[in-house]
Amino acid sequence: MKNLITTLSTVLFLGIILAFNSCSNADTSAKDTSTNNAMSKTDANKTVYPNDVIPFFDQFNLILGDGSNVRLPVQYENKDFFYTTNEGGQDWVVYKTPNSGDTHGSSNNTRTELAQTKKWFPQKANDKLTGTCKVMNVSPTGDARVAASYSVVIGQIHSADGHENEPLKIFYKKFPGHSKGSIFWNYEINTAGDDNGGRWDISMPVWGYDFSVVGKSGKDYPAEPKDGIELGEEISYEIEVNNGIMKVKFMSKGHETKSFTKNLVQSEYTKKADMPKQVRDLFVPIGQDGVERPNAYTGEGLFFKQGSYNQTNGKSPEVNGVWCSGAETHGGDIQKQYASGNYAEVWFKTATVNVSAGAVSNEEYFSKNDDYKGKK
Repeated sequence: MKNLITTLSTVLFLGIILAFNSCSNADTSAKDTSTNNAMSKTDANKTVYPNDVIPFFDQFNLILGDGSNVRLPVQYENKDFFYTTNEGGQDWVVYKTPNSGDTHGSSNNTRTELAQTKKWFPQKANDKLTGTCKVMNVSPTGDARVAASYSVVIGQIHSADGHENEPLKIFYKKFPGHSKGSIFWNYEINTAGDDNGGRWDISMPVWGYDFSVVGKSGKDYPAEPKDGIELGEEISYEIEVNNGIMKVKFMSKGHETKSFTKNLVQSEYTKKADMPKQVRDLFVPIGQDGVERPNAYTGEGLFFKQGSYNQTNGKSPEVNGVWCSGAETHGGDIQKQYASGNYAEVWFKTATVNVSAGAVSNEEYFSKNDDYKGKK
């Protein structure tokens, strides 16, 4: 009997110990789960800045679509113009720009766009910019006769010296009612002499049309390009300048990879007879019929730009039939433009920049250029 009582006491004691441990473990597990949930909630609420996605923003100044001069956009966002979004677990940097805002100086167009803080010289360059992006919106209003209507520039090379012209602008353009738009790139001549009024662009189609394909009337649109790019369709580009030669490469899934080469230090357009037909058709009628200096961009400091440089604006086509779109701007009200679709929006997933050893500070350009004297 005594042995039975002892055995029962031992079983009871062990049961109590096991029950205590079970409760203790459950309490610890609950605390761990609570802690993990709290951490997950904190991570979900944490701001993902653009420089968390693309880490080169310490090498670029940023102008926003309201004219604000952000300078180096590190640990910075602005929910109207420059921020991140996540799609299917992938973070993207968003550049958004209305048709109308504070543009400063002589510019017709708003931009949420990066400008490289270093400039480099084409004749001794070894510089490269890449980007993988998708255009999410372009303006649905504008004049179909105006080549710049319904378009956005997503990458550039800009000159910091001389006439401050642009040897490269990469465009996306989509006519209203079309599912597919065009990717093309333009080269702007570096005009000979002191008068830059005769400058013009030559345009190269990548997928779809080039810049010169326009409507016969304000609402007359050409046929939809068969090999075009849809809004939201991912594309990649690589821009490389090495010893005076610019190479541009374009890639997109389901589309033929396209590569182009252009000499930036020796001109093809030193005589009026060299002017391509598309230039005669588009620019000569508005009085832009200049020639290029023989050494093109030799000796000028160049720099990269990237983002959403909206080419659609509210200025009358009567002012300039190539660049003034006559689009809806709602009197400059940015939120009304966004609500009605009158803006350009570009998302970048990745981007890289390589700066050659010969690059120097571009601060002189920024200090003298009106675009970089805007609101802080």
